[in-house]
Amino acid sequence: MERIWLKNYPPGVPENVDLDPQETLVSILERTCREHPERPAFTNFGSTITYRELDEASASLAAYLQACGLKRGDRVALMMPNCLQFPIALYGILRAGLASVNVNPLYTARELKHQLADSGSRAIIIIANAAASLESIVADTDVEQIIVTQLGDHLSFPKRQLVNFAVRYVKRLVPPYRLPQAVDLSVALKTPGSQLERHALTAADLACVQYTGGTTGLAKGAMLSHGNLVANVRQINTWFSGLLSSGQEIVMTALPLYHVYALTCNCLAYVDLGARNILITDPRETAAFIKEMRKWPFTCMTGVNTLYQSLVDHPDIGTVDFSSLKLVSAGGMAVQEFTAKAWAEATGTAILEGYGLSETSPVLTSNPPDLEAYSGTIGMPLPGTDISLRDDSGNEVPLGEAGELCASGPQVMSGYWQNAEATANAMTADGFFKTGDIAVVDELGRFKIVDRKKDMILVSGFNVYPNEVENVLTLHPDINQAACIGYPHEGSEVVKAFVVLRPGATMDVDAVRDWCRDNLAAYKVPKLVEFRDDLPKSTVGKILRRALRD
Repeated sequence: MERIWLKNYPPGVPENVDLDPQETLVSILERTCREHPERPAFTNFGSTITYRELDEASASLAAYLQACGLKRGDRVALMMPNCLQFPIALYGILRAGLASVNVNPLYTARELKHQLADSGSRAIIIIANAAASLESIVADTDVEQIIVTQLGDHLSFPKRQLVNFAVRYVKRLVPPYRLPQAVDLSVALKTPGSQLERHALTAADLACVQYTGGTTGLAKGAMLSHGNLVANVRQINTWFSGLLSSGQEIVMTALPLYHVYALTCNCLAYVDLGARNILITDPRETAAFIKEMRKWPFTCMTGVNTLYQSLVDHPDIGTVDFSSLKLVSAGGMAVQEFTAKAWAEATGTAILEGYGLSETSPVLTSNPPDLEAYSGTIGMPLPGTDISLRDDSGNEVPLGEAGELCASGPQVMSGYWQNAEATANAMTADGFFKTGDIAVVDELGRFKIVDRKKDMILVSGFNVYPNEVENVLTLHPDINQAACIGYPHEGSEVVKAFVVLRPGATMDVDAVRDWCRDNLAAYKVPKLVEFRDDLPKSTVGKILRRALRD
């Protein structure tokens, strides 16, 4: 495919980014700490660590991990929500020459066991809230070192606030556990950072084993090197270079840092800029989230559609000052037109939708920073990224036709951890990664996801893409959320819609179908409609169609 998007790149953005094979995530952190030592780096529950403190703490942890006998390239699991300990632990692991295995702290013991066993992790740094799950399976893994931390550690409160915090977040949410071999993180951080043995890391060294969400089967670990992640940092910050300034940005970080989206965009790319991350531990508490937003003249924000929708739906959203906000990005799921318009009306800013996967570090495409209104697309490939749309035979489709989105670039993983078969199945003969998403591209080089390959609904020989039907449904003023699946019917399928109404709204099945009939071809109109109070979602707010099919 001709790289038609290059003709429409934002002013000043180059076709490619210059990459140094010696640059790593460690060198990025150390440079930022030298340039902005007293600049606030991360804030959580009102407490802050500066880049100097992040430098010192992560060096101490790295030295401790090395003293435990961990060798270059060993994997260390990191299992905690957004808190000040997360960046300390992540950078400590990396500075020790180790690779981080980021784990959802809400995982069950079975899910945790799979990631620990599959990755061969020799150590784990874990929030106490999840320690009971670890206790039940640790004997069946290679884990030798356990470091535990409480959610309230590293926070500075007046005594009364500290008591309230402990009751709310620690005692109530930490099930009893017994891990006699565990060491408290505060003990590990007493190790002198001067004892750290500095490895001569390069771009080829493994930085993270990032597991896929598991919504399509058993989770696989994408091997992301320092080079993959540094490349994506460079691509992102080059794309937004006209908006962002070093040492000036404040970003609201509500998505979990263990997820690849926030990991790269917030914990890596914004650190490269010397930005201040305001960590939100539980964004589902919308009122508390909005209260935190009111405290800061934040300039940037990342999120998913459901997060933005929950904010604009809350009556307190009008109390937030958005006058400093200049960059709002979204990924993980399609941005609905209704949400984008409501957000723009409430804040005066456009949501810049992008696209990526765990296997691509993650960002492949983004809408341009000067976007004025909802585009309905995922934008254009970032500098140095090639995208090819292909049919089932691997042939590139003509302009305007739908095909599987296949990607190539320095941010694409080297493969799945210890899974050569899955790696081979995921790659084309000419080295493109097959995303499994179906997309089209317009004459301006803007891509639009029309759906997951496996989620496509076949209605009497016609293809129906759930995203299109869901978007139409959520444009109705009484519908808050919607999801569609294919339902077996007479050897084919019909569309089944699951609908969540807005508070106080009333609709029946006929009203839903009438609305769709006014906006969709007849074969796309849901034959079945089920009303629900909520829809199943992943921990980052992505609606899980598979759970609905099951």
